[in-house]
Amino acid sequence: MIQTRSILRVADNSGAHELIVIHVFGGSKRKYGYVGDVIHCVVKKASPVGQVHDGEMVKAVVVRTRKEHRRIDGSYIRFSDNAAVIIDNPKDKNPKGTRIFGPIAREVKDKGFSKIASMAIEVV
Repeated sequence: MIQTRSILRVADNSGAHELIVIHVFGGSKRKYGYVGDVIHCVVKKASPVGQVHDGEMVKAVVVRTRKEHRRIDGSYIRFSDNAAVIIDNPKDKNPKGTRIFGPIAREVKDKGFSKIASMAIEVV
């Protein structure tokens, strides 16, 4: 469950280390974002050599959440951290980085981010 001002780790090698959420896309009254949702963020910490820099506004897709998510088959999936992958724009759905770190949820692939799922080490 990701909301405004949530702090997320970055699960790719775009140069950012930490993001702060400023908006969850999907309607003006939408409060929370879950796995596979697109969010608008500000880069809080970044590497000095990277594609993104401190203070830059980026769009990202949530790939892991600490809050459990119920699947259609009745099972629950939960991760140890909140993480996102920075994307170019929501229409193309291509990640800015060239590598994805850690496991990602299957829901990310189901929502159309197949490039992120193919680059990930493990899809749970």
